[in-house]
Amino acid sequence: MASSFTMVTPEIGEYIQQRFSTEDSFLRQLRDDMAEADIPAISIGGEQAAFLQVFLRSMNASRVLEIGSLGGYSSIAMARVLQGENRKMVCLEKEGDFCDFIERKAREAALETVIEVHSGEAMSTLQNVSWQLPFDAVFIDADKPNYLNYFHSVLPLVRKGGVIIADNTLAWGEIHNPNTTFEPDNVHALQEYNDHISGRTDVLSCLVPIGDGMTISYKL
Repeated sequence: MASSFTMVTPEIGEYIQQRFSTEDSFLRQLRDDMAEADIPAISIGGEQAAFLQVFLRSMNASRVLEIGSLGGYSSIAMARVLQGENRKMVCLEKEGDFCDFIERKAREAALETVIEVHSGEAMSTLQNVSWQLPFDAVFIDADKPNYLNYFHSVLPLVRKGGVIIADNTLAWGEIHNPNTTFEPDNVHALQEYNDHISGRTDVLSCLVPIGDGMTISYKL
């Protein structure tokens, strides 16, 4: 028998956003500036940013890696709560113009010494950059067919007790549907990701139904 589950209706979603969003005037302006720069409006929501901030703060995170930084919304939100003198938010973003945008916004947010941006294909960057290890957390929000490749690449870079968080793992509401016709390549990749992660014994994982879903894996 299925356990009781409260459906997040649009009204409940609005309730959460109104009370538990970390979006301030800077992040609202960042969204507007992203639109003006023709950067896709697919950043995480303010309530997801709040969740990430609480999560990272609770584990006293100082080093975070993000795969797929877009315009820097999630990067800046996470960088704000990192702890320690050597805190670092490392951003991997494919598009060079987006990287320039992130660096400009990092300066405006007075986070230029915290946010470090790498341009290019993430898989190539992961293989060719010498990292200062380990990372406390990794946030994956990039091309869905590579999610499992990213997971396998970053797992050795994360400390014991660290986390890997993958976004969009409810697949726009299609995660349960093996016969989906909505972006099937992306949805099937996310289904494969969840199936694989849920069966691993070296991580403890859960799927949090916030935003479009976040699968969180704690490294044992």
